[in-house]
Amino acid sequence: MAIVMGKPEVDGLGEAVGALREWQHEGVPAQLHPGDIGWFWRSGAQATAAAVRTWSRDGRVLAVGLLDGPGLLRLTTAPDARRDEELARQLVEDVTAPERGVLPAGKANIEAPMDALFHDLLGEHGWGTDEPWTPLRRDLTQPVEEPAVRIEEIGPERAHVYAAVLRAAFEGSTFAAERWHAMAAGSPYAAARCLVAYDDRGSAVATVTVWSAGPGRPGILEPMGVHRDHRGHGHGKAITVAAAAALRRLGSSSALVLTPSSNVGAVATYTSGGFRPLPEVRDRYRDA
Repeated sequence: MAIVMGKPEVDGLGEAVGALREWQHEGVPAQLHPGDIGWFWRSGAQATAAAVRTWSRDGRVLAVGLLDGPGLLRLTTAPDARRDEELARQLVEDVTAPERGVLPAGKANIEAPMDALFHDLLGEHGWGTDEPWTPLRRDLTQPVEEPAVRIEEIGPERAHVYAAVLRAAFEGSTFAAERWHAMAAGSPYAAARCLVAYDDRGSAVATVTVWSAGPGRPGILEPMGVHRDHRGHGHGKAITVAAAAALRRLGSSSALVLTPSSNVGAVATYTSGGFRPLPEVRDRYRDA
């Protein structure tokens, strides 16, 4: 059977999210997670559907991609299809031809599992390797210590608090409560939690969103940030520990996060929160 690329409508996103959930296993390289689509959902259901691509054969989804910004495709495959040559060659054809409706012409980046044949074939087609990223993992089979600060789980009535901390944590962010509500309306959010940390003066100082892929599967942190006016006091470590505890309550087997290796401060923060670095990964890129 031929491999077919799909552009799901909103009511078809559940199939893509479900496939990603099933593909999350311990010991596999960093890959697209259902929480990544959940976080993208802050832009709304229609925008999320427009950003997702699927590749199927004989009715089974074999690969899912997310157009996570201009010229950036984040893609993963079913674990048993990592070295599927037919799939890999079809993926390369689709992502390198602008008329296929995946990536536009010009400069582009692709994130794909390092063990995928697709990743190798991109190199053969002239795609270089970009700057390294560091995945970090915390095992959740054992209890997680209590964070050193007060933690609030954010619901609809407190979305404005989460939004304010996030804006103060990321330069140029315009995140607003309306985006939180859009994100929370997405199906992946049923297995997610937004947390805010407070210092001893009652100020909201850090935030994180955690995404479970279901019991016994790895969960992720996306995003985590510390308010620019409250850095250097251990709040990053505290919210990271709280994130791990929240994922353990959701049944996750581990907590994962990915950060640029050049961001040594972030790597240090996650390490202080009990995360351990894994081998670096690199995107593939094409110059303009």
